[in-house]
Amino acid sequence: MECRKEENIQECTCSSTTCTKRGICCECVSSHRDRGEIPGCFFPKGAELSHNRSIEYFIEVYSNKLNRS
Repeated sequence: MECRKEENIQECTCSSTTCTKRGICCECVSSHRDRGEIPGCFFPKGAELSHNRSIEYFIEVYSNKLNRS
């Protein structure tokens, strides 16, 4: 499968613009998974800006979001 880095970057919501994996989604997901983290693009905008990629924070963010609905 050919990487569509330039297209991916256009849609990337991660605020870490200096990351070498930005736009290379398979490498980004793999890297975060290896560290027990969730990629920034899985978080809502405000939460993504915290740069906290922990699974615990991800659960907290979405638990709070669901409880507000």
